[in-house]
Amino acid sequence: MLKLTKKADYGLIALRHLAVAPAGEAASAKEIAEAYGIPLPLLSKVLQKLARGGLLASVQGTNGGYKLTRDPMNITALEAISAIEGPIVLTACFTSHSGCDHSVRCSVREPLRKVHERIISVLEGMTIAEIAAETPVSLTVLR
Repeated sequence: MLKLTKKADYGLIALRHLAVAPAGEAASAKEIAEAYGIPLPLLSKVLQKLARGGLLASVQGTNGGYKLTRDPMNITALEAISAIEGPIVLTACFTSHSGCDHSVRCSVREPLRKVHERIISVLEGMTIAEIAAETPVSLTVLR
């Protein structure tokens, strides 16, 4: 089954939270964790990965925390998930290191490649701004 990990899910939640924050305002890991009932240690690790991936900047000081480095219209779901999880791979035969014993006789490699490309395309086409816009209004009241 294709499924986002909790880390990817929490990362998208945090990015959405920051996308609806007033322009330039930072949010702490604790604030985000409390707003959505996310374990703070896990969220902190996810936010650090997003920062290393260049999607978030860490802000020091009393009102410190994290803020988006770019407009949410210019951050894709694929970038976010990849920053947290690494490359998205549907099956091992799509990696450069694959050594499948069945590749010569495989009848589904090409159809699966197409599925993989479409999944990547959908994630590339979905921005954090779109995710924020589709979030129920009641969640934004938590801020």
